[in-house]
Amino acid sequence: MLLIPAIDLKQGQCVRLRQGLMEDATVFSDDPAQMARHWLEQGARRLHLVDLDGAFAGTPKNFDAIKAILAAVAAHIPVQLGGGIRDLATIERYLDLGLNDVIIGTAAVKNPALVAEACAAFPGHIIVGLDAKDGRVAIDGWATLTEHTVTDLGRRFADNGVNGIIYTDIGRDGMMSGVNIEATVALAEAVGIPVIASGGLTDINDVQALCAVAKRGVTGAITGRAIYEGTLNFKEAQQQADLWAA
Repeated sequence: MLLIPAIDLKQGQCVRLRQGLMEDATVFSDDPAQMARHWLEQGARRLHLVDLDGAFAGTPKNFDAIKAILAAVAAHIPVQLGGGIRDLATIERYLDLGLNDVIIGTAAVKNPALVAEACAAFPGHIIVGLDAKDGRVAIDGWATLTEHTVTDLGRRFADNGVNGIIYTDIGRDGMMSGVNIEATVALAEAVGIPVIASGGLTDINDVQALCAVAKRGVTGAITGRAIYEGTLNFKEAQQQADLWAA
């Protein structure tokens, strides 16, 4: 079970939102590159970046901060990024900088052909992010709830050849209310490709619950508020997860 620290970027700062609300942001650092180095030193084996401004604007908005993070850690661990990625040119630009995986979210739902094109152009570097509430997929920075189900879209993108799916339960994101294990496992078993859990991870009990379902296709979990506010010690949690998985 891979624990993946999240660095969410808003106006060049490292923040966390509650339930995706831009007006409900807590600033944790004004030096995202230093934060990336910190998680590397704590034993992180992958980082998760989100361009929050980009997610709402539909175009990259924190490019300088992202570039600085990649310069700091991309030579040591893989970095994945989502937010504002809507075309192949943007994907290529980020990959050329040293990004390992690009996460397509809203664009995957609005323009599913983009996922197939991206997988063909950049095989091994495309992840789809599916954010949902009560099983329905949300887009545009979670501002719009669609009629699409997570499972139906997940199967389609799995057929396109994506590396994996990041599944976020909107209702739990940033709320420290526990991971939606049942829904995450159901998606993983339906699509047959790795699924990364996101939203709600609070403490070591959640890590243990995730480790218990690792063999059912849930291969990792993104953690944000818990490691910034101290309800989860990242280094100890990853070490414990490695022991449980052994």
